[in-house]
Amino acid sequence: MSNHLICLEKHMFFAAILNRVVVIPSSKVDYQYSRVLDVDHVNNCLGRKVVISFEEFSEIQKNRMKIDKFFCYFSKPDHCYLDDEHVKQLNNIGVSTAKLESPWDEDIKNPNNRTVQDIESKFSSDADVIAIGDVFYADVENDWFVQPGGPIAHKCKTLIEPSQLIKVTAQRFIQTFLGSDFVAIHFRRHGFLKFCNAKRPSCFYPIPQAANCIASVVERSNSPVIYLSTDAADSETGLLQSLVMVNGKPIPLVKRPPRNSAEKWDALLYRHEIEEDSQVEAMLDKAICAMSRVFIGTSGSTFTEDILRLRKDWRSASLCDEYLCQGQDPNFIAENE
Repeated sequence: MSNHLICLEKHMFFAAILNRVVVIPSSKVDYQYSRVLDVDHVNNCLGRKVVISFEEFSEIQKNRMKIDKFFCYFSKPDHCYLDDEHVKQLNNIGVSTAKLESPWDEDIKNPNNRTVQDIESKFSSDADVIAIGDVFYADVENDWFVQPGGPIAHKCKTLIEPSQLIKVTAQRFIQTFLGSDFVAIHFRRHGFLKFCNAKRPSCFYPIPQAANCIASVVERSNSPVIYLSTDAADSETGLLQSLVMVNGKPIPLVKRPPRNSAEKWDALLYRHEIEEDSQVEAMLDKAICAMSRVFIGTSGSTFTEDILRLRKDWRSASLCDEYLCQGQDPNFIAENE
């Protein structure tokens, strides 16, 4: 979902430049954003209705749910990644699509830095409904994109953030298990070994080396506990816990426990029947990490980048924030297949 949220933010930027309204995708073809984001929050921050749900869109369009113009940000190596299954899903919810076209020569492997004027001149259209595909890698005036006075000028700390239910649940978890002084780490492992080893340098660290890196940050921050957001196996987290030591004392690694009716920190999620949704749990992890005193992220992970964005926007960022083992290479790297 982190990748999709990056796309959503960029689509909001494009919509602001083109003076259009963003339609949140249907949960039948994408994530159920209403469970993790508050669309009303976005509109309240901007002071006008610029984001609508797919249900609102379908009500407005009635029997004419057609994408009149379908722009692809990149022209190479192919136009938008829209396979037959995607088209079928859109057709099943009553949305017909136009022919895929790209307004310029743009290679996804070597994107050009584009200006707002470029976007206005190439993506402006008289068409009622347009779609812009493959914006994830779009390189569009990032400094203007993130600044408060840019095209998406608003009165809030940040537009795209966890829903109020998730934020309050994160606060209750922190009050129950962590307190105000804790380090949070996003420790990405599942499916990351091959991904990292394809990069130079690799970003996949042996557990003992990772433990030393974590301990050095904890020692500098003098925090008594660590919140661990991870997809690692118990065998890895168990070893990590046994090795994270500061001055000869183990530092507890805390993960969210399984549902327990005796605990009430997650009662809001349970009451609204979203407690076992994997994306809700992921957003909850992001919120907890974003509220930590110090954050250690995983290089190359968009999940980590979204947490860093929240910390910047919520003004919770620390000078001690860093990527795991930042500045170090893994002390052992496997050969390629």
